[in-house]
This record gives sequence, C-alpha cells and structure tokens, in this order.
Amino acid sequence: MKVPKPKNGRRTNLALLALLPLAVFTGLFANTIGTAWSIPPAAVHGTVALAVLVLSPWKSAIVRRGLAKRRKSSVVSLVLLLLVLTTLGTGLLHATGFHGKLGPLTVMQVHIGGALIALVLAYVHYRSHPVRLHKVDLGRRTFLRTTGVSAVAAAAWLSVEGGLDLLGLSGGERRFTGSHERSSFDPTHMPVTSWLDDKVQHIDAAAWRVAIAGRPHSLEELSLHPQDDLTAVLDCTSAWYSEQVWTGVRLDRLLDVGDHRSISVTSATGYGRRFPAHDLKNMWLVTHVGGEPLSAGHGFPARIVAPGRRGFWWVKWVVAIDPSSVPWWLQLPFPAT
Repeated sequence: MKVPKPKNGRRTNLALLALLPLAVFTGLFANTIGTAWSIPPAAVHGTVALAVLVLSPWKSAIVRRGLAKRRKSSVVSLVLLLLVLTTLGTGLLHATGFHGKLGPLTVMQVHIGGALIALVLAYVHYRSHPVRLHKVDLGRRTFLRTTGVSAVAAAAWLSVEGGLDLLGLSGGERRFTGSHERSSFDPTHMPVTSWLDDKVQHIDAAAWRVAIAGRPHSLEELSLHPQDDLTAVLDCTSAWYSEQVWTGVRLDRLLDVGDHRSISVTSATGYGRRFPAHDLKNMWLVTHVGGEPLSAGHGFPARIVAPGRRGFWWVKWVVAIDPSSVPWWLQLPFPAT
C-alpha cells in the first residue's frame, strides 16, 4: 500500500512520542505483576505496540523525506525505526510460542533490550527535534484520529490472538502476563534461570544454615516444622511459567515480625528482596518440588515460594530472613544485579 506523503509529520511524531514510552511502561508492568487483572496488562501492551505499528508507514515516509534532504538527524530516525520494528517483530515472534534464540540472546532479551534502547534513542532524537503540543492537537479531529488508530490496533491484536488460536499455536494459551507454559508438574525439565549476574550455587547441605531473625537453622531443623504441600505457579520474567507442587514451611511458623514493616530475604549470592510484613502468611521456605529435594539450579537447599509474585521475588539459596523496619517498597522495582 502506498502511503501518501504526510501533510503534518509533527502529529505522527507527537503520537509516537506518547506511544513509545507507553509501550515500554505497559510491557514492564506486564512483566512485573503476578496476579490477574480484569483487563490483562499484556493485552494492553500488545494493543499499544500494534498502535505503533499502525503509525510506522507514516513515520517511514517522514524518514524517507529526511533522507532525501540528507539531514543528519534522519539517520537517527532510521535507526530508531529499525529498532522499533525489531522490537515489534520479536514481540510477535514471542507471541507465537517461539522459544529459540537469536544469536546469543533469547527473543525476549532482544525484545526488551530493543525497546529500552529505542526509548533512549527517541529521547535523544526528540531533544534535538522538540515536538510541541499545540491547542489544536486537543481538538475533535485529533480525538477521532486517536480513536481510529486505537480501534485498528485493538482489531489487529484480536486478529493476532484469534489467529494463534485458529492455528493451534502455543501462543494462544499464554498466561495473562504473556508467559508461555513450560514443564508444569515436571520439575526435572523446568527451565533454570537466575537474575542477571547470579550464578547457580552448589551448597553443602550439611554445612548450610539459614539465619531466621539471627537464629541459624539447619535443613534437619527445618524438617521438624509442619510442612505444607502447595501448588503454585512460578512465572519468570524470561516469559515462561511453570506450575509445580512445592513442599516447605510457611514463614509465619518460623518468624514473628512483630511491629516491623517488612521481611528481608537474602540469597547466598547477595541477591535479596524485601516483602511486606503482611505477606508472611503467604510465603513459604521450600526445600522440595515435585516430592524431590530442590536441584541446585532451582535453589537447593531452600528457596522462597511467594504465590502471586513473579519469579524474581522467589529468592533462591536463602541464607537469611529478617524482620525489617524499612518499608518493603523502598527498593528498586527490579533488582539492579
């Protein structure tokens, strides 16, 4: 389809200036939540991303005009356009259920990395070419255009989802977070992933201790506490989820938070997360999965299971659990390392 020369590229740029950060924000949000919403954040993210795709022909026309005039900034626009298309392409590839790699990186790593680089590049680009919001941009015509683009994007998202179901692709059964099911009730084949630079720890069970409010506990001591079997979904930010039967001790049987505001959990690697104090009854220190001891890759000797929270909260190789007076939210949304 031949795209007519845009009469006002400013409005296209203005729309993309709003959509790109929104696409990144909704993507990160969908990659953070662990409980279902009435409208799945992954669906909102997909619709916003497809709205960017709807506008890409007009943006490409703007880029071609700039290249024809040999503007130096047009090269930045071209790279930005390619990054956005790469991000959209890998997002659609992930939706189909593709689990392979693109070179050394997973599809999701390329998708997230491309989006973040594109956002930075968009900021640099728009800093050198500011797009001003005019009073006329808030008028009826803009509203109708926005509604039209939103309707086309929503229809495109529904078509993609319907196509996945029709073709029987695994993407049609994605969780509300956008994650694909992997090896549920088969812990032997459940993927092993760690946060960024964390390496799998091989810990001597006899020497291991977990300090709970400063008091060391061995594996044998933990086994003396009442054990629960719970079925919970580990939903990893690597875009897979796995439902397993975990066995361990609920934390309120091990720890009294008193008037403290949070619970600090630390791994043998130094990795840690801080949980709200009221989560104590919905957290387990588990030692088994599927009736067998945890493997090293899955957190042996003990890890946290926190139903309703994403995988980066499920701290592995736990060595310390402490009540804390620091609010749980006083930490980065995602761990830095």
